[in-house]
Amino acid sequence: MADYVLMRKSRNVISSVLHVILNILLGVGSIALTVLTASWIPGLFLVVLSKWRVFAVRPRFWMINILSNMVDFIVGASFVFIAYCSGAAWLPIHIVLAVGYTAWLLFLKPRSSGLANELQSLVTVFLGTTATTMLFASSNSIFMVLLCFLIGFSASRHVLVQSDENEFGLLTLTTGLISAEIAWLCNSWLIVYTFGTTGIVIPQIAVILTIINFIANRVFKSSVEHDGEISFQEIAAPAIFSILLIAILVIWFSNPIFDV
Repeated sequence: MADYVLMRKSRNVISSVLHVILNILLGVGSIALTVLTASWIPGLFLVVLSKWRVFAVRPRFWMINILSNMVDFIVGASFVFIAYCSGAAWLPIHIVLAVGYTAWLLFLKPRSSGLANELQSLVTVFLGTTATTMLFASSNSIFMVLLCFLIGFSASRHVLVQSDENEFGLLTLTTGLISAEIAWLCNSWLIVYTFGTTGIVIPQIAVILTIINFIANRVFKSSVEHDGEISFQEIAAPAIFSILLIAILVIWFSNPIFDV
């Protein structure tokens, strides 16, 4: 019996080590391949390949699995597309992306607490909107509108599905529509913030949508904790702070020098 327990522990250790190694290879490899090939296809292929379990079930479960893994896929694809849009020459941004994706895979993605789910949704909105802006800033607005709807919907669903609430479809659709509306409004005046020669680019719309998603999470959390009633005392401070932050960005940090 002792030998069996020891064998099981050894297998668990080996599995854990392999899991860490594979995640590091995925995080670093997807970014490295994107830069080295100057194409997003190899990096995105690795991201899709890592989700093979989504389709390793009967077809009737595919949609459920796709929705459940949408946040992870958006984050992975965003890292790849941001790396692609940053150019084929190695820049500090590529190191940041490789480390960031690896950290997501090893530390944030596996966690399932309420706080972790909220952080995952915020990261999804920020990275997804950043990648969308970099890809389609000069394209037809329909691309940004549709993708921002998908990002907002997926991020909201990721938080709401963890609760005991059965009816969350309307809330997720509402969040997606708000994200799409803001994307449509901002599309004609896209502002990006750059940081020297690091290659780091932060679109203003990504910051705004992340803040709005944060407020939505606070409102929902308050509603769940008070049986459907929203405590304005709990959400007043974060809401006011968020509104002021958005106002500061729009009024004082929308200089046309950053206009896409």
